Amino acid sequence: MDKRKKGSPTELRLMVVGSSGPSQFLLTNHILGRKEFAKNISYISGSRKTTGELAGRRVAVINGPNFYDKGISQVKRKMELRRSKCLCIPGPHVFLVTFDMEKISLNELRTPKLMKERFGRHCLRHCMVILAYEGKLEGAALEDRVQKTNWPLKELIEQYGGRFHVFSKNRRYRSRDRELLQKIERMVASLGGVCFSSRTFLKAEDCVEKEVKKLEKQRTREIEKAWTEMEKKYIAEDLCHQKDTYTANVGAEIRAKAEMDNGWLRTSLARGVGTGFVVGAVMGALFGCIEGPGGMVLYGIIGGAVGGSAGGTAQVAIEHMEDRVAPPARLNFNSIFINRFFAPPRP
Repeated sequence: MDKRKKGSPTELRLMVVGSSGPSQFLLTNHILGRKEFAKNISYISGSRKTTGELAGRRVAVINGPNFYDKGISQVKRKMELRRSKCLCIPGPHVFLVTFDMEKISLNELRTPKLMKERFGRHCLRHCMVILAYEGKLEGAALEDRVQKTNWPLKELIEQYGGRFHVFSKNRRYRSRDRELLQKIERMVASLGGVCFSSRTFLKAEDCVEKEVKKLEKQRTREIEKAWTEMEKKYIAEDLCHQKDTYTANVGAEIRAKAEMDNGWLRTSLARGVGTGFVVGAVMGALFGCIEGPGGMVLYGIIGGAVGGSAGGTAQVAIEHMEDRVAPPARLNFNSIFINRFFAPPRP
């Protein structure tokens, strides 16, 4: 058995996704108990990872662009999807799929299909529907209202295995935090305590780990210098404490940077754009040769630009196809790079 499968036993990784509107960002505020996003924000252009506690349990919440955002290009949206996977490695324990309870549309019945296309065909097992509600109903009365509501909402919930939770947009009503955590923990336990993963999550993890090692190597001299200075100022237990704190902070900084910028994010899209540009330029030049040398140059430039854009989109789409045929999750712990700078100091 792969010992990395269950990930961190203490931190829950929650990937919050939404189809439109501010619901997913309001949910993040609700989970963390603080105003991480403005009240009326309806989309973000870049993926974000925030940490905090839900009813005393440590959680990491990952937000990406909404499924139907029109404010960013298709290529940008897919790039941010890739980045959100890097922020959530080795994979989320739960996808919290958010909707506005009062505004469920027929179009939003497509979200299960979009989820499988973006994350892999087995991801629905790890999904829970979260409904944002603006009102004062609580507990059983609120759950009963959902069960008796219109058919699109009930059909949507059934596609996610009947799992759902309702949270109030009014932050004064936070008494159900414990209930939300219990639902999440029961769901994770029913799945054997493992997180979700797929081929692209595994690829993201490998690339992040490589970037971590690269950044640690680049900061070797800086770490050596800092440790030398500490050895002049501290002794015994104080020295150990200072070194532990320093290395933990540097490690967290390196990790965060590697998740946001690594070889997978830098080269995958560039490879698709480059290939598309070359092919587009050649095809454009062939069409342009009809009008002579000037036409070849002009059509070559136009063809390269169009081909580059199409190539970038195609490169990311290939990864989505890999997830659609991926086997059930092979789940991994984050591997920990240890060298002499990150080993406990000798007393």
